[in-house]
Amino acid sequence: MFPIAFHSLYRHPLPEGHRFPMLKYELLPQQLLHEGTALKNDFFEPEMCDLDIVLAVHNKEYVADLLNLTLEARAARRIGFPLSKELVEREFRITQGTILGCQKSFESRISFNIAGGTHHAYSTHGEAFCLLNDQAIAAQYLLNKKLAKKVLIIDLDVHQGNGTAEIFQNNTKVFTFSTHGKTNYPFRKEKSDLDIALPDGTTDEEFLKPITEIVPKLIEQQKPDFIFYLAGVDILKSDKLGKLSCTIEGCKKRDEIVFELCNKFQIPVQVSMGGGYSPEIKTIIEAHANTYRIAKNIF
Repeated sequence: MFPIAFHSLYRHPLPEGHRFPMLKYELLPQQLLHEGTALKNDFFEPEMCDLDIVLAVHNKEYVADLLNLTLEARAARRIGFPLSKELVEREFRITQGTILGCQKSFESRISFNIAGGTHHAYSTHGEAFCLLNDQAIAAQYLLNKKLAKKVLIIDLDVHQGNGTAEIFQNNTKVFTFSTHGKTNYPFRKEKSDLDIALPDGTTDEEFLKPITEIVPKLIEQQKPDFIFYLAGVDILKSDKLGKLSCTIEGCKKRDEIVFELCNKFQIPVQVSMGGGYSPEIKTIIEAHANTYRIAKNIF
């Protein structure tokens, strides 16, 4: 049906009580298979991303510190995960999953990564559970390989894609669009090519209105030949780290709008999952699974 990147290392063990819901990376593939939304042969296991591809976006010293586990304590704390060889390997595999997904999207029209959407990773450092910026690395890869001339990144996570904005701040071949909570992390925002900052308590209608109006115009104006979509489900009212008030139905409608536009304009799209921090893991899984269900209906 469509390619989905997943590796067993996505299910990385964390200290008991850690606030990041790592369990979702184990449960989401199981749910998709159980209900028949995805089949076993839809999934592919990414290898480690080549170092040169990563270094086209990220600072050499920073990446060396990750690989050698020599990141200073303060920089490691900003990331929020205990640094380990397995964690770094996980990030390199997630990144490769997004890159391979892009390549597959040219035939399948859409691809997914069960993880990814690590948009808080800057060129020189990581933060907020993000070590490497998978979609930024993949976008630069497409440009370098001349597989795309213009890329549009649609980031609809509750948090601004600050790392992505910084990475492409002087790159006219990538247009960065972020809709996010105004008072949510990061508290010091970067400047995307287009930012829409929404007030606390924003509802479905208020959230969907700018997306419905702006995204079609962006596609027509920018004429991208590839789209990256960050489909974070932390826009839900129940989310512990978000301040918006969207419903499960609103989240579904958001995905539907983006996918229908990609389908209408015949632009290949790669989808990374991004954040989701509702107290109930079943809420997170349902919201993420809906993204795949909507795609199955459209593509």
